[in-house]
Amino acid sequence: MSYVALYRKFRPRTFEEVKGQEHVTRTLRNQVRTGRLQHAYLFCGTRGTGKTSVAKILARAVNCENPQDGDPCGCCGTCKRILSSASMNVIEIDAASNNGVDHIREIIDEVQYRPTEGHYKVYIIDEVHMLSQGAFNALLKTLEEPPEYVIFILATTEAGKIPVTILSRCQRYDFRRIDVDTIAARLQELLDEEGVEAEEKALRFIARAADGSLRDALSLLDRCIAFFMDEPLTYERVLKALGEADSSIFSELTQTVLRGDAGGALRIFSRQISKGVEVGQFVGDFIRYLRDLLIVRTSSGSDAAELVDATEEQLRDLKELSKELDPETAMRFIRVLSELLNQMRYASNRRVLAETAILSLARPQMDHSDEALLQRLQVLENRLEELASGALVVPKTAETEAPAREKEAMEVLPAAAPEDLRRICEEWRQLVASLPASILKQQLMENAHPQYNAETLENRLYVEFGGGMQETAADVVATGDVWREQLERRIEQQYGRHVDVEFHLKKARPQGVQTIDIDRMIEEKLKMSVEIADDDDDDMF
Repeated sequence: MSYVALYRKFRPRTFEEVKGQEHVTRTLRNQVRTGRLQHAYLFCGTRGTGKTSVAKILARAVNCENPQDGDPCGCCGTCKRILSSASMNVIEIDAASNNGVDHIREIIDEVQYRPTEGHYKVYIIDEVHMLSQGAFNALLKTLEEPPEYVIFILATTEAGKIPVTILSRCQRYDFRRIDVDTIAARLQELLDEEGVEAEEKALRFIARAADGSLRDALSLLDRCIAFFMDEPLTYERVLKALGEADSSIFSELTQTVLRGDAGGALRIFSRQISKGVEVGQFVGDFIRYLRDLLIVRTSSGSDAAELVDATEEQLRDLKELSKELDPETAMRFIRVLSELLNQMRYASNRRVLAETAILSLARPQMDHSDEALLQRLQVLENRLEELASGALVVPKTAETEAPAREKEAMEVLPAAAPEDLRRICEEWRQLVASLPASILKQQLMENAHPQYNAETLENRLYVEFGGGMQETAADVVATGDVWREQLERRIEQQYGRHVDVEFHLKKARPQGVQTIDIDRMIEEKLKMSVEIADDDDDDMF
């Protein structure tokens, strides 16, 4: 006998076996039990939530020869023929491939004939939103006034595409997404029947990956069992079989991106792709993780526990990480990744697009959106707060150590003595020529006069500007801090002494300051002292 997929093998056969839709099954069971049946039903909900299964159960329940408290017995001839798809009273139609007017007209022609067995003819139209407008119009009259022995069950995943005229003629039931606990419990029941061992953590991961669809969960479980045949299902094996990443990877990736470490973020992504994780799946899972972080950050503790499908340990980790991620940044991350998913639909190299998006997350300066600007400001504010509190430690590099060494040298250099000032003045022209290149600066400095305070003999070199270029000299005196610092630094480098330099104009010469006459000092250097010795032998002449 050929293998039957788990979702077909364990399709529910009674209302009691349907999981997560008690608000629907209880109402339908009471209607069957009391005979208060409707002529048209509309089942709405996402894929894999039990719409078609409940429709088939209802079809058997209304025709069962021995109903059990609103449920079909499953043992009578009618139930068995419906289960084997051999009954002429239950007609299933796929509106995705039978959506024309002609197909609906065939239904209208068949409606006039009574059921050959049982009490009702049941038409189950799946994906009814795929019908054309003409087909809806053809169905409208029959749906409004069908024969008493006909029941229509319409199933759809997109109720918004169904005309209002059809909606108003049906009793609507909305099927909810099935929660993780319910799916995990159902998977454990089925594995017990199959004799397969599995970790609870592995089953919960499959349940979360199914995104509220029990059918998808059974399909994923089928893949894992086939991948590791006759072996227990562990959490790591499920990740490997499904090609997905652990949530801890997204935590690490988020922290790396927030630090601005683009290279580290790309390495994390590359490791996951090399393990066989599909790019689109990785991006989608990352979006869901960021969604959980955003909810935890913006909700209270009880609300977050209700809105996020996570264990207590995972929820605790999410709360800890959410403190580092402000809502605006989370929204930007989700926007960038959502746009990436749309772009990847038509891209040939999806990995390159994903890596570019990750770079954009780590480097907000590459993104010109308002959210990116807010993130850059937030990073700057955090750095300033850390700097103010002393928590920010700037790593030493060659660029940062050089100024530090210069500053340290400045602090330990001895002050210049008067003889040092005289030497500086003697070599003034050579000193000026060694300053950073600037014709204007050299011309102005060469015409300046170095001075000192003859009264106090303080460690200060006064530089007086006189003669021409008065406007430029006045500007240098007023705003010449850069020139002053360059001159002080050059003196320290050349003479090994620290000297305070002060600029002033000739007309504003400070009291007690006198010009050091360089020419006079040169002359003094050339003078030779002549000693006249007494000659004891004068008497010889």
